[in-house]
Amino acid sequence: MVEVVPIHFPEGTAIAVTVRLPKTTLLAVTTDNGYIMCGALDVGLLNERLASREILAGRAVGVKTIQELLDAPLESVTTTAEKQGITAGMIGREAVARMF
Repeated sequence: MVEVVPIHFPEGTAIAVTVRLPKTTLLAVTTDNGYIMCGALDVGLLNERLASREILAGRAVGVKTIQELLDAPLESVTTTAEKQGITAGMIGREAVARMF
């Protein structure tokens, strides 16, 4: 099952996506410029093999719901996210707000 819902921030509206798969759930919150995602996101791949794309993204681990993703500290972020002032340890909600 796939669930897509808007999440309103003072800066704009993000889209939350939940994809329920066998034995796992993928979670993401995205803006037009970047996204945060659950532990399935491979930040190393984005920074190394896809560096030319300058992807603005962050990863939180151990989250099971969109609310947890927004409330969790990011475990890692892309180099492009760091350039935008988004850092590991920043709460997901704060990172999304900086992605508008």
